[in-house]
Amino acid sequence: MKILFIQTGGTIDKDYPKKNKGYAFEIDEPAVCRILNGVEPGFEFEVKSLLKKDSLDLTDADRELIRLECQNSPYNKIIITHGSDTLPETARAIGNIPDKSIILVGAYRPERFSNSDAHFNVGVAVGALNILKNGTFIAMNGKIMSPEGIRKNPESGRFEEA
Repeated sequence: MKILFIQTGGTIDKDYPKKNKGYAFEIDEPAVCRILNGVEPGFEFEVKSLLKKDSLDLTDADRELIRLECQNSPYNKIIITHGSDTLPETARAIGNIPDKSIILVGAYRPERFSNSDAHFNVGVAVGALNILKNGTFIAMNGKIMSPEGIRKNPESGRFEEA
């Protein structure tokens, strides 16, 4: 199995800035590099940094860029790291691309934090790619979900049916 990881930004990749005295966050290098370097994955992978944006700042043009990157990739298994606030919108914009299994994954706390859910969520996404057929999905909260009909609950932060 070969997996393409695409970084688009979001909390999963955030770190304290080196220049602003640590009072804000900036998008850092891809968190999946640190996650995968800490384990011995039984698959080949490539990591591509496409965007470094908070998901609330993504535009329709950004979503089209992400969709085209997936469509034109020679990989048929793709994991996209993304901010949790607009995961369903981007997943719906990507849609189903023939012969591709695509999973969008994020984290509620940056991977750099010791109590981050990033490792768990990326692990769930990788595991799911072993059994999923074609389609675009979301991996959060230990679940694999279709982007149709779900939303992020603003109170609990969890994804649920709309």
